[in-house]
Amino acid sequence: MTNRLADSTSPYLLQHADNPVDWYPWGEEAFELARTRDVPIFLSVGYSACHWCHVMAHESFESPSVAALMNEYFVNIKVDREELPAVDSLYMEATQAMTGHGGWPMSVWLDHDRKPWYAGTYFPSRPSHGMPSFTQVLLALNDTWTKERERVSDSATRIMEHIGSRNDLIVNAKPDFTRAEILAAVTSGIDSLTAAYDPINGGFGTAPKFPPALALEFLNRCQALQILESIPVDERALQILEHTCEAMARGGMYDQLGGGFARYSVDETWTVPHFEKMLYDNAQLLSIYAHWYRLTGSTLAFRITTETAEFITRELLTPEGGFAAALDADSIDPVTQHSHEGAFYAWTPAELIQVLGAPDAQWVSELCNVTTDGTFEDGKSVLTLHKDPDDWDKWHQLRTKLFVAREQRPRPGRDDKVVASWNALAIRALVDAGTVCDRPDWIEAATRAGDLLVSVHLGANSDYPNRLVRVSRDGKPGLHAMGVLEDQALTASAFLSLSQVHGDDSWRELAGVLLADIQEHFQQNSGLADTANDVPPVAKDVTARQVDPTDNVTPSGWAATVDAALTYSALSGDLDIKNWAESFMPALVPLVSAHTRFAGWSSAVFAMWLDGPREVAVTAKPNSPMHNLVGMGNAPGMVYAWGEDQPLMQNRIQVKSDDTAYVCRGFVCDAPTTDLSVLQKTIAARP
Repeated sequence: MTNRLADSTSPYLLQHADNPVDWYPWGEEAFELARTRDVPIFLSVGYSACHWCHVMAHESFESPSVAALMNEYFVNIKVDREELPAVDSLYMEATQAMTGHGGWPMSVWLDHDRKPWYAGTYFPSRPSHGMPSFTQVLLALNDTWTKERERVSDSATRIMEHIGSRNDLIVNAKPDFTRAEILAAVTSGIDSLTAAYDPINGGFGTAPKFPPALALEFLNRCQALQILESIPVDERALQILEHTCEAMARGGMYDQLGGGFARYSVDETWTVPHFEKMLYDNAQLLSIYAHWYRLTGSTLAFRITTETAEFITRELLTPEGGFAAALDADSIDPVTQHSHEGAFYAWTPAELIQVLGAPDAQWVSELCNVTTDGTFEDGKSVLTLHKDPDDWDKWHQLRTKLFVAREQRPRPGRDDKVVASWNALAIRALVDAGTVCDRPDWIEAATRAGDLLVSVHLGANSDYPNRLVRVSRDGKPGLHAMGVLEDQALTASAFLSLSQVHGDDSWRELAGVLLADIQEHFQQNSGLADTANDVPPVAKDVTARQVDPTDNVTPSGWAATVDAALTYSALSGDLDIKNWAESFMPALVPLVSAHTRFAGWSSAVFAMWLDGPREVAVTAKPNSPMHNLVGMGNAPGMVYAWGEDQPLMQNRIQVKSDDTAYVCRGFVCDAPTTDLSVLQKTIAARP
């Protein structure tokens, strides 16, 4: 049968369009039917690159007998968490409250008022390891609904009372802050990260290990602040940054053949990844490695920056100019003809010999730790590169042969929807990388993606002319999924990056449109909310709109808003928006001080605030030495302008017809300079 998912913009929902389950998309139609039939809602939330989502789908949702129970006893809703993050966030909080843990697939049962009363994650098709089968759960919950409705109602009420507790942080926040408090929070943040740091393997904590991109950006900026003598010297910042970046780049989480990073490492040594590749990870890590190269000149940083940018533009670029959301972890194993995680990426010694011949295969096996027993599963190994090859030319030649051979394998599926905030991260990263590596083609790719966000996403829903829709696919906007706070704020930041690299004020003006919409619709009391006040709430009984100032896999919308607004203020001279942004900083102080690992972007924004605004106006032509030097500045609070018709360029003229830089910090301006060495020190550019 074909259900109601067939017209979706979500590849994840389309994967379920032919299930025997009578799926509905999220919307009032499903809840009205549940009320009419007097049955509960089963809400299933996942995403296309989720391995266990595929397992549960194959075991249960593709089963006619299981689907028959689902269709008889429930109205079933399928949600792509990447399309509707507000739905995912609300019910994930409920799932964690009820079970003590969360994850995907997420399985939640709701009453007719959208209140959750039972939740879990993956349920096996047969009882296993103390877990009931999915069929047993369905039967038991139907029995509870029909015979113990009061118990259902009590459970839902308790959970709804719990949800929204994150707002306590905002309610109890101080109304103001001092520079000393921000400085103390930043220096305490280095202590906080050091306490969680793995000095042997790099990164933070134990397995599984996720790439800590946002915390690394904070450390990068702390090192720049030390160069500028704005904070005391602390060698730990650079040590943790470099060790972690190198460990990730040399391990199996990094694709040694095709570039780009997998989602996370299942072990603490970065050897075996969970193989899905997400746009948001690769975009944020691209920025990190570009900034590491800009800061230190590391050849490893330059190589990883180049390979990751090439991966993004080669494998994630869509025909419309945006970037696809993800590559799947699973693909068809050519030998077994079954879908298996990592089948596209892992190698046996015999497979290396088949492609390279015995002598070269032996050389690669020793270099990349491919063993007879395997480092992964079924005698297969994930390629690592723990040391540089003694012959780079030979490695590049053999790497190319292996890459070409791998391209003949069945490829992992691609989730080709375009997510606004993730594309914004990619735009900013490609501008960063293109600037420091002198790759105008990457900047052009970033610009095309920006054009897509303007032409397809911004104002696509005429009821919200100054807001982005969150997703599109094949150039078609998903009008059912309006942008959330992170979409508006991160896209504003991306537009500000394009404004600076192109010297084009129209991008700054577009960023101002998005920020104005945040000011009007995303404020909540003295803070911010992840969803707007002019869209229907996920559930009616939540007293406050969801807000989470901690980072998730992407920067928190709260911190991203402060970042974008402070940057916009520095480029435009708008002090009102600066004051508005600073009003949201006190709530972040305790997070930065003590929970830095989970508030990396807030911490990075604090480092930016300490240094800025550092406004640089350049009267120099593109690709001139002064123009290029500005692009290599590490000062966290720096913004720059060049070209014409920009606020920072008013009354800026060349001194004696030479390229000239005007640098202002705070409310004080230095004398115009034509001396590159003076400018280099002022913006902490590498000599």
